[in-house]
Amino acid sequence: MDALTCLLCLALGCLLYAVIQFVRFLKADGDLTLVWAERFGSSPEGNLRGSVVWVTGASSGIGEELCYQLAKLGASLILSSRREAELLRVKKRCLEISSLEEKDLLIVPLDLTDLSTHQSATDKVIKYFGRIDILVNNGGRSQRSLFVDTGLDVYQGLIGLNYMGTVSITKHVLPHMIEKKRGKIITISSITGLIGVPLSTGYAASKHALQGFFNSLRIELGPYPDIAVINICPGPVQSKVVENACTEEFVQSVGAKTDQSHKMATDRCVRLILVSAANDLKETWIADQPYLMIYYLWQYAPTWGWWLTQKAGQKRIQNFKSGIDADSTFAFSKKTS
Repeated sequence: MDALTCLLCLALGCLLYAVIQFVRFLKADGDLTLVWAERFGSSPEGNLRGSVVWVTGASSGIGEELCYQLAKLGASLILSSRREAELLRVKKRCLEISSLEEKDLLIVPLDLTDLSTHQSATDKVIKYFGRIDILVNNGGRSQRSLFVDTGLDVYQGLIGLNYMGTVSITKHVLPHMIEKKRGKIITISSITGLIGVPLSTGYAASKHALQGFFNSLRIELGPYPDIAVINICPGPVQSKVVENACTEEFVQSVGAKTDQSHKMATDRCVRLILVSAANDLKETWIADQPYLMIYYLWQYAPTWGWWLTQKAGQKRIQNFKSGIDADSTFAFSKKTS
């Protein structure tokens, strides 16, 4: 075989490899580092079992599903949100689907906006379990309204709840992790923490703030290499996030239920969050196509990202005004939970 034939075979091999990887990317539902970690990295079953995990926003959506999957892994749980009745429901379900006992679950009702209660809540957890291995900052609220129609109370409320509430809980938990020189702080951010999104100006601002805060905190914690700061950036996920989102006033919610079948199944999103936690990934993008492609465009080809977001954004506004889910026309296929 002469040199030219060898080079031709090598080129064809490289082209075939590139095509295969591109097809895999089109089918991916997470960034490439996350996909690799799921296949070749540490498993949640091996890494998270026996951990003491505090989940805020545990009464519904991603937080609720996190509790169920962590319970099955054998993690002890602290369940927090404002709605104690819903927490009791989640706790009961955790006991039904796992080998956990009553003593392995603690309910701590928590209002993230009431900063004065966060120290006592943390003290209660430490007194009960003696440690906090993982803090999952999941509590928060979304938004569906145009800026020109929205009161400033929405922006104050979203920053107070999504940003200051999360920072406050982290402020009280972190010293206990520093004392033990280990722990994981997982924050559920959003695609809107990286990308501007219409109808969510206040929500995007609060998530951008969280990204900046935790990226800076991670550097400050350099002397503690076993304390991981993990930012999770999901795209659209099946939950009540839109139903509970505030509108032109903070006290008002969208209320109406919309079709969620075009969004990622909650259990799949949570599985990828747990893979991120097991492998201490600093930031992960969790989304089906075409949203995953948009993450990469904004990261590596921002001019194209801006152009595409501007086009899609106008359609998103039109969808919302028509009474359908804002993201319903962008998914390639329907999902099942």
